[in-house]
Amino acid sequence: MPLERLALIFIAIAAAIWIGVMFLGLVAALPWGLPGLVVFGAVGYLFWRVLRERLSSAEDDYYEKNIKQ
Repeated sequence: MPLERLALIFIAIAAAIWIGVMFLGLVAALPWGLPGLVVFGAVGYLFWRVLRERLSSAEDDYYEKNIKQ
C-alpha cells in the first residue's frame, strides 16, 4: 500500500472522528446546538447528492477510462 493512500486513510479517519465529536457536542448543547445540526444536515445532504450523482454518471466514467490527459 503506498504511503499516500495510508496517509489519506488516516486523515479520513481523523476527519470522521472530528465530525462525530462536533455532532455529539451539538446534540449535548440542545437547543442552542440546533442551528448547527441543521447545517450538518444540509451539508450531509449535499455531500450525499454529489456522491450519488458521481457514482451513477456513465459520462464521467467514460471520460475517466477513455480520455488520456
